[in-house]
Parts: sequence; structure tokens; C-alpha cells
Amino acid sequence: MERRRDLDVSSRVLSELASREAALDAQIEAAREEAGRQVQAAEAEAARILRDAQARAQAMQAEHEGQLEAETARIREEARVQASGEAEATRTRAQGRVQQAAEHILRAVLP
Repeated sequence: MERRRDLDVSSRVLSELASREAALDAQIEAAREEAGRQVQAAEAEAARILRDAQARAQAMQAEHEGQLEAETARIREEARVQASGEAEATRTRAQGRVQQAAEHILRAVLP
């Protein structure tokens, strides 16, 4: 009888150990699944951050290019205005010299 009781106790202990092992296995599997979800979420967040950074970089580059184009256009316009002014001043001086030369020739030719 005692041997039967020992077998029953051993059987219950083994059954309890098997039950605990199954519970631990279930907890480990749940933890793996949760870790997998967290890794996926972290990867998705990293991808989003990278996309946002790339979009900001492109926007900054476009803004810089726009500023550069505007500055280039401004410098060209200033150069054009300055060149136009200098050309007009040169024309005016040349006309004055032509007038002086004509007067000088007329004085030399006419008594």
C-alpha cells in the first residue's frame, strides 16, 4: 500500500513538474512573440525616422538651392545694371569726345 502511495505521490510530482514546464514553455513562447513584436515596432519606427530625415534633408536641399538661385539672380541683375550704367557712361564720354574732336577739326580747318 505504501508503495502505491509513493507511486501516487511521484506521479503527482511528475505531473506537477510537467504542468509547470508547460506553463514555462508557454511563457517563453509569449515572451518570444512579444520580443518579435517589439523588434518589428522598433524597425518600423527606425524606418519612419529615416524617411522623415530624408524628407527633411531634401527639403533643406531644395530650400538651399532656391536661395542659391535667388542670390545668383540678384548678383546677375546687379552686374547687368552696373554694366549697363558703365556702358551708358562710356557712350556719353565717347559722344563728348567725338564732339570735342569735331570742334577741334573744325577749328583747325576753318580759319
